[in-house]
Amino acid sequence: MNVSTTSPIRKVISITGATGFVGRRLADRHLALGDYVRILTRREEASCDSRHNLEVHCGDLNGDPDTLKRFAAGAEVLYHCAAELRDADRMHLVNVAGTRNLAEAASGRIGRWVQLSSVAIYGRQPAGFVTETTPAEESRPYPTTSTKLAAERIVREHAEKGAFDFSILRPCKIYGAGMPDASLRNLAAYIERGLFVFIGRKGASANYVHVDNVVEALLLCATHDAARNQAFNLCDGFAMEDLVAAMARILGKRRPRMRIPEWVARAISAAARRIMNGFPLNEERIAGLTSRAIYVSDAIVQQLGYRPVVSLEEGIRELMKTTMPMKAGG
Repeated sequence: MNVSTTSPIRKVISITGATGFVGRRLADRHLALGDYVRILTRREEASCDSRHNLEVHCGDLNGDPDTLKRFAAGAEVLYHCAAELRDADRMHLVNVAGTRNLAEAASGRIGRWVQLSSVAIYGRQPAGFVTETTPAEESRPYPTTSTKLAAERIVREHAEKGAFDFSILRPCKIYGAGMPDASLRNLAAYIERGLFVFIGRKGASANYVHVDNVVEALLLCATHDAARNQAFNLCDGFAMEDLVAAMARILGKRRPRMRIPEWVARAISAAARRIMNGFPLNEERIAGLTSRAIYVSDAIVQQLGYRPVVSLEEGIRELMKTTMPMKAGG
């Protein structure tokens, strides 16, 4: 345990997933504020981190209950950012059972629980406005949808019993330097090679939010009185045309303008899949490029005073510098 002697401790903060994409930046932000930060990680090498005000607990959400209790004990805020997003076979174990174990350990030991959830709880939304009152997808949930929704319910159930206050943040797909998802890197590669074409009519939604904007929103969820026992959507909210134009501009390429009807793209995709495996234009990508769903962030703006700290241009420039440094250095 390392406690700074040069700055006063402001708060005790516990963070799961603090070695991940969002959690790492969240931990850095709190350390910069002078808070005392505890992280729970399975990575033993993290215990070598000697930064002031950082306490590393080596453990697992499904491991020793006493480790979880020590990790939670006395924290003003516990951020639950850890989640399994890729391996469907592990999603229930981590996202559901792990959340339940942590909630039991944190009951009566913390002030506020902040859950990093996802707009995935609404299922696939092809069009329309999606707000916090939009019903969750119950009929045919995908593994990510069902386990994220189950985790939210576990948090609410414990809060209703008086275990802690809570706040839930539901971001769209999170992007930024170091993002594990390759969707924007692939998009940039097609733009660079002059192969990108728009699908369907204009006005499709690019449902992304920058990682630093997520951190900003998480801090508000943790500290604002109006966030108590509430859930909030978060999306930067820009059109696909704006995203593509920003990438082309930063890469120094001509802005793509070619467009094909959606039915043509689906026909090409279906025909190609019968001939070859791994054809890049699959149903999931077509859905992502043609979605007209708008995830409304009005509640967090109006109730918590949220404002994005990173613009589309800034976020894409940062991403391009880390993925295509020779092309996006300007």
